[in-house]
Amino acid sequence: MKRILIIGAGTAGTMMAVHLSRKLSRKEWVITILDKDENHYYQPGYLFIPFGIYTKKDVIRKGAKYIPSGIEYLLTEAEQIVADQNRVKLKDGHEISYDVLIIATGTNIHPEETQGMMENGWRENIFDFYTADGAEALGKKLADFKGGKVAIHVAEMPIKCPVAPLEIAFLSDWYFAKKGIRKDVAIDFVTPLAGAFSKPATAKVMGHLLKERGINMIADFGTERVDYGKLIGYDSRAVGYDLLITTPTNMGDALMARSGLGDDLNYVPANKNTLQAKAKDNIFALGDATNLPSSKAGSVVHFQSEILTENILSYIKGKELSASFDGHSNCFIESGYGKAFLLDFNYEIDPVEGTYPLPFFGPFSLLRETRLNHIGKLAMKFVYWNILLRGIPVPGISSKMGTAGKKISQA
Repeated sequence: MKRILIIGAGTAGTMMAVHLSRKLSRKEWVITILDKDENHYYQPGYLFIPFGIYTKKDVIRKGAKYIPSGIEYLLTEAEQIVADQNRVKLKDGHEISYDVLIIATGTNIHPEETQGMMENGWRENIFDFYTADGAEALGKKLADFKGGKVAIHVAEMPIKCPVAPLEIAFLSDWYFAKKGIRKDVAIDFVTPLAGAFSKPATAKVMGHLLKERGINMIADFGTERVDYGKLIGYDSRAVGYDLLITTPTNMGDALMARSGLGDDLNYVPANKNTLQAKAKDNIFALGDATNLPSSKAGSVVHFQSEILTENILSYIKGKELSASFDGHSNCFIESGYGKAFLLDFNYEIDPVEGTYPLPFFGPFSLLRETRLNHIGKLAMKFVYWNILLRGIPVPGISSKMGTAGKKISQA
């Protein structure tokens, strides 16, 4: 029997297990998936926890529930990938050999990478929202917050879900207004980017909304260190705060460093179209674990998993890897007050106005703030748990970005 080994049972790993279990002969192939955490997390839901819209119970379920029957599911941690020998050493001393390896280890926050962040107020007046615990702790802090200076901060790029810091800024504005203390709160949006977002048209729209909401954008801010109550930039600029809501440095799994398969941030270098790792032809990577220039977002994983399934089947048959990922990504941007935006873009085409997923009919509007987009954002929790993770096709949603119904000339 031959083995496909998947490291990581989050969104990417689970989707690959589901797709491959339907395509491969069980008489010829064993599919093994391993993860060190028994829980599965709906990470886009973290955004809503600080504001009391969701709780941790909404975003955490047992991972085994979503692994198809017949797949070997191991709760263990990989110590090292020995790529030249096609085997993985586990921390418990055992080893697993493989014929094809899929790396789906994701990305995690590393506040210790910024000088002073852990030492000068972590979980006291410095909070993340990229973990369930961090989002819950931030919620408790916000509930007691009476006013002062709030800094929404991004340490450096790339980060998981690049729009999330903007969403936190907009929702904070809404939340403080709802509490009746918005006039007592000054909000700074501190980013290493030149604008509100990496894509020019979107940056213009988001920058305008930040200004409209009375949120001060501090751009091109390279964070050197965190003093108590103050961000210090490499250019000596200082941003004071009473509450810091930060997106710390994001890095791939340390397993990649131990295995010699990662870049400086522990992301796996891979072909941006085929998703084949550059280190060895029987290793593939997808999702947040890669160094690809696509967004680190759940929709990307959804689209990549379809492409990668085709390419792995081609690899097994000794055929050319013909399926090509175009960088397709779409994401809702929650803007507060019951509204949201929706972006749809790929490697070549930036977000533009239009409709999604059906050309001209929508029902969602692209790069426009609407009530229906907000409803779509909230509906994604049900769609995630009950459709996407189970590999059920969504009508009208393609892994390739379509151009019909979009004002491409804007890009």
